[in-house]
Amino acid sequence: MKHRTLLHIHTPTEIRQVIVPQAQARFSLAEILRRHDLPLNTRCGERGLCDGCLVELLAGHLAPLSPSAPPLSDPQSLAPDSQPQPLRACEYAPAGADISLRIPARSMLAHRPQVVGDFDLRIPYAQDPLVPAGSAGSDLGAAIDVGTTTVVVLLVNLSDGRILARTSAFNRQMYLGDDVLTRINLCMTDSSMLARMQETIALQTILPLLDEALAIVSAGREQVRCLTIAGNTTMLHLLAGVDPSSMGVSPFTPTFLEHRRLSATDLKLPLDAQAHLLPGAAAYVGADLCAGAVASGLKYDQGPSLLVDVGTNGEILLKSGSTFLGCATAAGPAFEGAGLSCGLRAVDGAVSHCRFLSSPSDPCALQIQTIGQERGVQPQGICGSAYVDFLAQARQVGLLSPAGRFEENLHPDLTQRLVPVDGYGRAFVLVQGQGKRDIVVAETDVARLLQAKAAIAAGIRILLARAAVTPAQVSRLYLAGGFGMHMDLDSAISCGLLPGFTRAQVVLVGNSSLGGAYLALVDRGVLAEIASVGQDLHIVELNLDPEFESTYIDELFLPDPSTSTPS
Repeated sequence: MKHRTLLHIHTPTEIRQVIVPQAQARFSLAEILRRHDLPLNTRCGERGLCDGCLVELLAGHLAPLSPSAPPLSDPQSLAPDSQPQPLRACEYAPAGADISLRIPARSMLAHRPQVVGDFDLRIPYAQDPLVPAGSAGSDLGAAIDVGTTTVVVLLVNLSDGRILARTSAFNRQMYLGDDVLTRINLCMTDSSMLARMQETIALQTILPLLDEALAIVSAGREQVRCLTIAGNTTMLHLLAGVDPSSMGVSPFTPTFLEHRRLSATDLKLPLDAQAHLLPGAAAYVGADLCAGAVASGLKYDQGPSLLVDVGTNGEILLKSGSTFLGCATAAGPAFEGAGLSCGLRAVDGAVSHCRFLSSPSDPCALQIQTIGQERGVQPQGICGSAYVDFLAQARQVGLLSPAGRFEENLHPDLTQRLVPVDGYGRAFVLVQGQGKRDIVVAETDVARLLQAKAAIAAGIRILLARAAVTPAQVSRLYLAGGFGMHMDLDSAISCGLLPGFTRAQVVLVGNSSLGGAYLALVDRGVLAEIASVGQDLHIVELNLDPEFESTYIDELFLPDPSTSTPS
């Protein structure tokens, strides 16, 4: 027993015991839990930069792994009614033989993701698959969208283009690093990580999803003849086993952007099938956006039209006559809840929408919508769509100033919901914890959200300015991706995320990247159309644009509600 540690892990659904061998004694708690199938939200790549992996020490002792790790209180010294001290699991290692931990639901990756697998195809297409179906009509293909966070697989009958099954899950590369830059940096610093990344996406994510889809229709792997795969440039490099390190340093040069035809075995997938990686445009404007430009119909618009995918790397395309511009904005992962006091991805238990009811009798009356509430799931945190609501709503009722600070002169009931946080600043209690931790929005959270909002909005404005187009002149703003599908458009416009637009201009196109992969699978002519997007696109490097910094600073503020009301 002296050569191992026993962890008692309390989760919202079970108490589990984990035996830690001596070989793992100096691993971080986050690494130990990952190895025992209890992965946490290590969004910053276990660098101690976010609160995604917070756990609570109930009993026992831990050792800090770096001088910057905060000192811990002895659990035995806490008063009976006090809350255990939250700590980042990536910053501590076991320091005793018997340790008890509690993992809040918001820190666990074992959630069911809210994945958008639907798309709106806005162009005509032929039934002419990349691999012709055999005479028996039983040949299958798969269209796959490999996102940084989630992966979707469509199983398709090649003889008639029917979608037979649809499966989705988290991209298991999340266990290694939460965002694109983290995964690139891991490959730059550890040569073994590239093979591990490829195995994680191919064998641990795509193959189980494909098997699940095949089981739905009682089919076998031998029937799969063709795969078409869309994704950002980094994801396609990692899937192909190509080192993405060159995209981590200026001038951010990818190894390949062109359409790649491979065998499935080249991707470590045990299938006798062709695999087509769709073509992209640049290191940070990838095949996902080029495919979306075709599926949404943007490529064929006279415009002016925009395609906007709001995510960690906000990607934006503008088509205006013969002008075709694109850019990527470093919005960061704030809209996925990373680095925020109570941030969550869009999973069960995440508050997805909030609204101040503006009742004269109760200015604090709030309407809260939680993912899974119809199944009795209680609020555990806040996801991006609710944060967008909060920015718009709190500004509307006067709770937030233009700079994102909580106003001093508020109705007393609103003031009572403001609490001190982290020794400085204040937070608004969105959901009272009822004996547990309150769910709050802190001023520091608002600052991070405004930075993400400003990055997207400034990118849109710079592209419009380059083409001498105003928001009012844009005929359609195609909003792509899961975040766009779940976001309240009034809130997005009112908070300035979609600056100067109206609801009438916005068209929701869903997972347009997946839509493009499906089109390429069933109509071989679409591959050339997607490739032409990347060839015709002029990439605007925002960091080199002389107007970007001042535009970004302007967009850090919340608009006046009287001038940003959607119509």
